[in-house]
Amino acid sequence: MSFLPKSRKARRRLTVLAAVAPVLVLAVGLALWGMRDAISLFYTPAQAAAAHVPAGRKVQLGGLVQAGSVVKHPDGRVEFVIADQKSTSLVRYQGDLPDLFREGQGVVCAGAFDESGAFVAKQVLAKHDERYMPREVAKALKEQGEWRGDGQGGSYPGYKTGKPAT
Repeated sequence: MSFLPKSRKARRRLTVLAAVAPVLVLAVGLALWGMRDAISLFYTPAQAAAAHVPAGRKVQLGGLVQAGSVVKHPDGRVEFVIADQKSTSLVRYQGDLPDLFREGQGVVCAGAFDESGAFVAKQVLAKHDERYMPREVAKALKEQGEWRGDGQGGSYPGYKTGKPAT
């Protein structure tokens, strides 16, 4: 009793399928394995605490810089606290901060949590306009009830036209 079909054409198709399927599975597996570090999840401090983000996993942490929390060390290291309504996270960053970085402003930091629970940032991005907010940040703030505006338009001259003010 044979499991192969009696038709020669059907056997040929089954053989081609049996040869192509493992190659396809291997290609998809390698593509997914190669992209595993390309995915960067966004969290607010409360979401990161609830998700128990493992140490060393690359994520983005966003929120407002807590007033009075910025500490600049002589070696160029900066520590500050990112907060939302429910939680806070200590952020450590080595390097120059963006010009628009200040207390009370929204920031998004890319990096990873360390074993002590502090967030070690590799990159710090500051909001460039008081009304601009990335879609992910706006959604997270709305869910937490901390949304402070409609996020539409800018406040500087020439925003709507795209031309500088004269």
